Order: sequence, then structure tokens, then C-alpha cells
Amino acid sequence: MDTLNPVVEIIVVAMLLIGAFFALVGAIGMLRFKDIFQRLHAPTKATTLGVGGVLIASMIYSAANGRFGIHELLITLFLFITAPVSANLMAKAALHLKLPSKAGHPQKKD
Repeated sequence: MDTLNPVVEIIVVAMLLIGAFFALVGAIGMLRFKDIFQRLHAPTKATTLGVGGVLIASMIYSAANGRFGIHELLITLFLFITAPVSANLMAKAALHLKLPSKAGHPQKKD
């Protein structure tokens, strides 16, 4: 096993922790939000950043070992492109099915 530069190790660990934090926030959001419209935010925002952080950590680790992680870069780009599109399609399907929202309506100010 190769030993890495301590600075690279710290960066990789930091990216893994950031990715794990966002993945945890996304998972908690999926459990706590009440309906599909609110739940769309958890996988498209927080979890996407979580997976992106883990993939960036993998790219840095690969680059430090002399291999450029083109696979990780492609996965990250694919994820960041497809997550908003899939969320938009799910929201349109929910609107088409006239699913109720539990978010409530904002109060009008007089």
C-alpha cells in the first residue's frame, strides 16, 4: 500500500466527511418531509452533493496515486446533470396526478 502525502490524506478525509454529511442530511430529509414535493429536495440537493463529495475524494486519491480518475469525473458530471432533470420530471408527474401537497399556503399580508 502506498503512503500518501498527509495534506492529500487530509483533503480526501475532508471530502469524505463532507460527502457523508450531505448524504446523511439527504437521508434525514427523505424521512422527515411530508409529501413528494418536499421530498424532491432531499435526493436532488443534499444527496447529490454527498455523492459528489465522495467521488471528488476518490478522484483526489486516484490522482495522488498517479492515476487520473476519469470514471469518477464522468459519474459526477452525469449525476449533476441528471438529478435536476429527474426531479423536474417527478414533480411534473406528481402535478399531473394532482397529488396533494402538505406544505400549506403562505399567509397573505394585508
